[in-house]
Amino acid sequence: MDAGSQSLFAPIAPFRIAPRYVPRVWGVTNLEPWFPLHSENEPIGEVWLTGDACMISTGPHAGKQLGDLFREEPEAMLGGMKDAGSPLLIKIIFAKEKLSVQVHPDDALARRYGFDRGKTECWYALDARPGAQVAVGLRPGTSMEQVRAAVQDGTMETYLKVISIGAGEMVYVDAGTVHAIWPGSILLETQQNCDLTYRLFDYGRPRELQIEKSLEAMRLVTRAGKLTPRILADRTVLVEDEYFCVERIPINVSRSSGSLPSQHEPARGLAYLFAASGAARLTSLGFEALDLPERGIVAVPAASPVFSIQDMGGLDLIRISPRWPENASH
Repeated sequence: MDAGSQSLFAPIAPFRIAPRYVPRVWGVTNLEPWFPLHSENEPIGEVWLTGDACMISTGPHAGKQLGDLFREEPEAMLGGMKDAGSPLLIKIIFAKEKLSVQVHPDDALARRYGFDRGKTECWYALDARPGAQVAVGLRPGTSMEQVRAAVQDGTMETYLKVISIGAGEMVYVDAGTVHAIWPGSILLETQQNCDLTYRLFDYGRPRELQIEKSLEAMRLVTRAGKLTPRILADRTVLVEDEYFCVERIPINVSRSSGSLPSQHEPARGLAYLFAASGAARLTSLGFEALDLPERGIVAVPAASPVFSIQDMGGLDLIRISPRWPENASH
């Protein structure tokens, strides 16, 4: 963060966010060793890392919901994007069963139905068993009429484009893509901060389907699929879309620390740092040191002071930053 942008707002040091465990019918009852939680009452399918209802757990805003801080301090959190609110929802998906075949609306359709934004997302595989698969998009040549008939006769899977997924791979899923997550992988999902989902097919579960809205939102051809990482001198870009950027940030092992942003990149606004493995410590002059534990996440506001980060052992650091369409870099 350059000194000029910092001077506009009172600095807010990076802070940790507590995970929020979200029940899903297709989830798991034991999250260990990823999280120290075993639930006998209901399966947990998602661990929300940045949801509006997630609690801030460190610093002067500890005990406050993340969404409230965005509403109270929009300039400090986002820089010039005052009206964007909390732009990203980041979660980890644990699937014991197949999720529904579903589709998310784009911004225009979501707003038509009274929502602030649509839902473009991406999945980074934190882990995957051999043979793990996901479905992203429809097979070439599939028609709307075939999809409608397949929903009725239970053959929807035959029209899905199924791909394998391995640990460390990134899959992009733009709004309008028919998709499904199947068991076998643990996915770090980054999405627009919208949980609007239209279910097209749900394997006989007694949950509501939104078939007509799904067909309205669905695109027969999208950009969805597996991405090739872009390796730069100081980071690896896993995906950069108009809504988000996800990167792996190496910490120089010879000195076990580095500053963010680095000298090779421009100053940034809001960012999240996620420890996919290992742990780190963030330090900044005049602020208390902040520990980033394994599988923990830290928010770095736009008004954050410059800080350094130290690898405390085995760190695999993922940085996730919001983007806005008018500032997109493709």
